[in-house]
Amino acid sequence: MTATAVHGIRHRTGRLRAAAGCAVAALCAVTAVPAAADSDATGTKPTIVLVHGAFADSSSWKGVIELLERRGYTVMAPANPLRGLYSDSTYIASVLKSVKGPVVLAGHSYGGAVISTAAAGNPQVKSLVYISALMPDVGESGMSLSAGYPSALGTATTSVPYRAGGVSGTDLYLKRDKVHPVFAACLPVSEANLLAVTQRPVATTAFSEKAKVAAWRDIPSWALVSRQDMTISPDQERFEAKRARSHTVEVDTCHVSLIARPDAVADLILQAATATGATRPALARRAGPAGR
Repeated sequence: MTATAVHGIRHRTGRLRAAAGCAVAALCAVTAVPAAADSDATGTKPTIVLVHGAFADSSSWKGVIELLERRGYTVMAPANPLRGLYSDSTYIASVLKSVKGPVVLAGHSYGGAVISTAAAGNPQVKSLVYISALMPDVGESGMSLSAGYPSALGTATTSVPYRAGGVSGTDLYLKRDKVHPVFAACLPVSEANLLAVTQRPVATTAFSEKAKVAAWRDIPSWALVSRQDMTISPDQERFEAKRARSHTVEVDTCHVSLIARPDAVADLILQAATATGATRPALARRAGPAGR
């Protein structure tokens, strides 16, 4: 409604004048809430950076990206090299340095371990979001953290030695017949089979290298627990989130929650992006799985 139209209505009967006032007020309420909710205290929307996990690539965030971009956010989903915790987190940290303004950093699965290291010491990162993820503390590796919470992943992988550019190591692949029951049971078999065919291997060092920092100790975090996760135990995800004092939601989904439930994942990321006055967690001591 234009200002001229509103001015004209004000010269009509008292009843129409009141109705017009109510309509204008309602319109203001509808338009003002999203603008305020989608901005931080400075009125600036953060850039959302999404880090995928092992055996996957950035396309796994497709549905989440679409939902976030509809809300007007700038989204980045860089390729996680999957070569080792130290080198992968160094690479993601360099990506973060290219971003201007505040950042919300989300990681799925092994990507959670990567963001916990990559965000350390970066004041631009305002929130961390863990999606069915690893959240190691200082001195923990993905392997040591998961040892207290066994899952089906241990029997679902196969190892293949590699040598490239004078560097040798061992890659892990998901066994083709294990992708659907262990990794992606909440997807149609045909879609799980496609994930099996296109999977990216992950170096064993991604899970064996111990974290030297844990950004969730200093940065407010949000966590999504996948109740039907067969790759990372839901109990492990609950333990991690409780330890980090994360804002936590639980969803009936499998490990690839970002593919199966992009709505729930996007909603949680939006909570992190729009939170105002989120306090940094006050953690008394470092506690590994034995301290739960």
